This record gives sequence, structure tokens and C-alpha cells, in this order.
Amino acid sequence: MSGKAPPALSYRVLGTCSTSKARVGVMSLPHHDVDTPVFMPVGTKGTIKGLLPQQLEALNCQIILGNTYHLGTKPGIDILKKAGGLHKFMSWPRALLTDSGGFQMVSLLELAEITEEGVKFKSPYDGSECMLTPEHSTEIQNAIGADIMMQLDDVVHSTTTGPRVEEAMHRTTRWLDRCLKAHSRDHDQTIFPIVQGGLNPSLREQSALQHIERDTRAYAIGGLSGGESKDDFWRMVHLSTDLLPKDKPRYCMGVGFAEDLVVCCALGVDMYDCVFPTRTARFGCALLDEGQINLRCVAFEKDFRPIDSECSCTTCERYTRAYLHSIVTNETVACQLVSVHNIAFQLRLMQRIRASIMEDTFPTFVRSFMKCRFPDSSYPKWIVEALSAVSIVLE
Repeated sequence: MSGKAPPALSYRVLGTCSTSKARVGVMSLPHHDVDTPVFMPVGTKGTIKGLLPQQLEALNCQIILGNTYHLGTKPGIDILKKAGGLHKFMSWPRALLTDSGGFQMVSLLELAEITEEGVKFKSPYDGSECMLTPEHSTEIQNAIGADIMMQLDDVVHSTTTGPRVEEAMHRTTRWLDRCLKAHSRDHDQTIFPIVQGGLNPSLREQSALQHIERDTRAYAIGGLSGGESKDDFWRMVHLSTDLLPKDKPRYCMGVGFAEDLVVCCALGVDMYDCVFPTRTARFGCALLDEGQINLRCVAFEKDFRPIDSECSCTTCERYTRAYLHSIVTNETVACQLVSVHNIAFQLRLMQRIRASIMEDTFPTFVRSFMKCRFPDSSYPKWIVEALSAVSIVLE
């Protein structure tokens, strides 16, 4: 039976919260359907540190990230093309998203020079120079073959003020147009524009409206989670989700703390990513609703409970806090064991959020979660105000 090929991305809203802006959807991509809201683990160089692809599949992880700058540097575009793309190269059958390399303007600023043409980098590997333009970023991502590609954006530190923020916002739109023009695989890969504008509401609005005019399949909120106050953070997210189309996915980049995920879901965000769960695992820290625990602490030396009795991951099923205490930061397997749990925690949190939205009990879930997080009800002011903005009152 012949017919028109499905679009590279389609999105259906399955349920909404009657109180807040939270919603549940399914994003259909060429390699896998993705349930939203979704947390996406970060595999910068084509691997989630400490985990195998089959372990991620066992956790029902539906989508992970790779980084264009790092993958374009090593293994490089030629190897990726010969391998048939990153899915085959890293043996990952499910959905992939690739960042554009733009974030390295901030993280590797001392190695980067930004002009209208693009970003000139000095490689942290061998010191050689390379120019990452919107066209080259798009070419690398076409070779990677990720289901979702991020436009190359002009990223400034989130606390930057003054003319540089407006310059970056307008340049991001110009670079978006160059990315869209250079994109050679629109039939099976989708470019996400990235809303910029720093902490300036007017610039944020301009950026969002300019990108909406391009009528792409989805949108991202960038330039946050970089050290700005939480009060500024939630207000920029709230403003952005008010403006961006309700029938398309919204991705808030770089968000990974549990309380941030819960708040941003209430504000109407659908997608998140962060290195936090696996990075903190490498330091022996495990995630719980109550917060994170440091398994290096002597208090866990004789604690024969699992990390989390509510968690069904293989780490919690088989190993105790006492065992993990004896090996964290000393044995490499500890990184894997704690990473499995931390990714499982993030994915289960999103599943619980989705279930509560579908049952229209999301505000009750939020209040219960925050009470567990802050048992003495000393809720951070920004959380109280952010939730109040979408009619969720903490008790």
C-alpha cells in the first residue's frame, strides 16, 4: 500500500491540566514515538557516560542527545557518513536530538570568536581552528542523522545585559534562516528554532514572534539555566510558553533539577535535557523525591536499603546503599549503577507527571511533590510565585 510519507515530526496533545498550562502529548519521530513531557539524557559524544544503549532501552528511554560540535570534531563528518549516521554508529535505535554547537560559545568562550559568519573555535583536543557556521552545523547534523536538529544560535551568558543581548537575538533569527536554507533532509529531520533574548521580556517576545513566522514543527527556549536567578528563569519560560503555539512541542534547554522540571511542566514546557543526573552520579550522588543523597557519606556505611524503595531500576532491585557507599568514586562500576538509578528517577518523575495530567490531578501531584521536597513547607519564593502564576497554590 503506497501513500505519502509521514512528516519528520508530528505532535498530538493527548490531555491537558484544567488548572495550569501542563499538557501530555506524543511526538512522533522517524525512529521512535516520544511521550511528553520528556526528560532527555545527554550523550554529548555519542554515549551517555557510564551507560550502554541497551540499558537506556531497558529504562524505556525514548530519546537522547548528542552534540554537534563534539561529534563534528571527533569522530568527524566523514566517519559519521561512512557509518550511516549516529544511530548506527552508536547502536541506538530510538530517537536522537543534536544540539547545534552554539552552547560552546559560552562553555568554551575562551576558545571561540563569534562573527556574523559563524563561530571560530580552537579545538580543545589539538588546538586546531575550525569555523562552525549555520551551514556547517546543519551539514554535520544532516550527517549525524538525528531526528531533531537544533539551529546554530548566537548564545550569550544568561546574565549578560546591554546591546550584546539584542545583537545575539537578531543574529539567531538570521542564522535560523541560513540553517533552514542549508537543511537537506527535511523529510526525516526537523530543525528546532531557539528563542533567545536573555532576560529581557521584550527581546524574548520579539525572538519568539520572529521564529513563529517561520512556521517550523517545534520550538526551543534557549539561553537560560546558565546562572540567572530562578525568578528571572521562570518568568522567561512563562512568557515564552504563552507566545509559542499550543499545537507544537516546546523544549526548554538545559533544565534537569527535579523541582525545575515540575515547575516548567506547569508552565507548559514539553521537553528537557541536562547532564545533571549522570554528572552527579559520577560524584556518588543519587536522586530522590526528597532531594539528592551523597552515598560517600559515612551515614550510609551500614544502610542496607536500596537507594529508593519505590524505584524498580536494576540498581535499586539488586544493590544497597551500603554496597554503593563502599565503591562510589573508587570503582568505575559505581558510576554505572548510580547513573542507571538517576536516569530511572528522571524518567519515572516524568511518567508520574504525565499520569497526573491525564487524570487531571496534576496540582495535587505538585503539592505532594513539593511537600516531600520541602517537608517544613519552606518553599523557595520563586517556586511559589511560578506555580501561583498558573493557579497552583502550595499549602
